[in-house]
Amino acid sequence: MELFTPDFGLIFWMFVSFLVLFFILWKFAWPVILKTVDNRADLIDKGVEYAQSAKEQLDNARTSAQEVLNDARRQQADMLREADKIKTQIIEQAKSAAQTEAQKVMDSAKVQIEQQQKEAEQQFRHQVSEFALEIASKVVKGQLSDPQAQSKLANSILDDIESKEK
Repeated sequence: MELFTPDFGLIFWMFVSFLVLFFILWKFAWPVILKTVDNRADLIDKGVEYAQSAKEQLDNARTSAQEVLNDARRQQADMLREADKIKTQIIEQAKSAAQTEAQKVMDSAKVQIEQQQKEAEQQFRHQVSEFALEIASKVVKGQLSDPQAQSKLANSILDDIESKEK
């Protein structure tokens, strides 16, 4: 039973040894422990600040990236609109140039047709006058022996034909 009932001397020496150990720990170990705990708390605080700073930077980067992406999309849309305008202008210019060229070709064709028509009229007139002269010379061979008289007669016949055509 002595184990369960300690003596006064044992309690006293245990108390003294506890005070000595407590004093040594309080004097030498406790400041080191507190310093380590404070350093660890500072390190944790700095880590939290760094994490918050990193989060803010990430949010800023996301916002910036979104702005850049939106700007790029706007620029792309602007470029597409501009390309469409240019395409439309090029098509209109091509149409205009084609119409102008077609009009030139039509005008040139009209001029050529008119020239060919005039040449054909002149050839026709010349052939008619030759035929008329031949006919007149055969009909009036005996009456008109003078070439000037024959020419006058042919011209008057041609004038009559022209007046009948009109």
